[in-house]
Amino acid sequence: MLILAIDTALDACSAAVLDTTAGKPLAAESQPMPRGHAEALMPLIGRVMKQSGIAFAGLDRIAVTTGPGSFTGLRVGLSAARGIALAADKPVVGLTTLAAYAAPVVAENREHPILSAIDARHDHVYFQLVGGDGSPMLKPKVAPIAEALEAAQYGALHLVGNAANILAERWPTDAVPPLNVEMQPAPDIIWVAWVGAAVDPVSAPPRPFYLRAPDAKPPRDRLAVSAPPST
Repeated sequence: MLILAIDTALDACSAAVLDTTAGKPLAAESQPMPRGHAEALMPLIGRVMKQSGIAFAGLDRIAVTTGPGSFTGLRVGLSAARGIALAADKPVVGLTTLAAYAAPVVAENREHPILSAIDARHDHVYFQLVGGDGSPMLKPKVAPIAEALEAAQYGALHLVGNAANILAERWPTDAVPPLNVEMQPAPDIIWVAWVGAAVDPVSAPPRPFYLRAPDAKPPRDRLAVSAPPST
């Protein structure tokens, strides 16, 4: 299976082409990027596709991260994935950034659970706990850091995600220390591709995965202007 993977949900703009039959990526590029994904993504995808030697029509599937992450960033990736899928007449699947972060550890069949955590700011994190085999233990949610730290009750954990260091620094002193702490600004795009190849398209739609509403709200004066006149 030939997979084009796209990720713009967090602090990177990334794309890769994976050949699952050969068991290796044909091309990949990832640029650290807190913002500006809209301008960078399509040229980046063009370079990756050219390097891979695969035409869009030769792909079998497109995979894209759906969040949690930047509201603007993840929409850029989703729009690109949907557009390419439509033009090339290929299926597109979505996967969460939390799952993508956990994937490398799950692939090693490790014994202990994995806590994926993403900085949601304001002393909150998006987090999810899965078993070493990827089975769900705590469903994805956004909560205060103190609540995420309650996962320490499950024993020795692997901490992954861009908030891994944040949790490690505040880990309860009376709990078993984390087995390892793997902080990455964004998921490894190759693992985004591998997870995208494995998921069932029926249960993995390319839709934004929001765990909370956007912080931005219309100004009160605009709401007042748009309101109908009283009678």
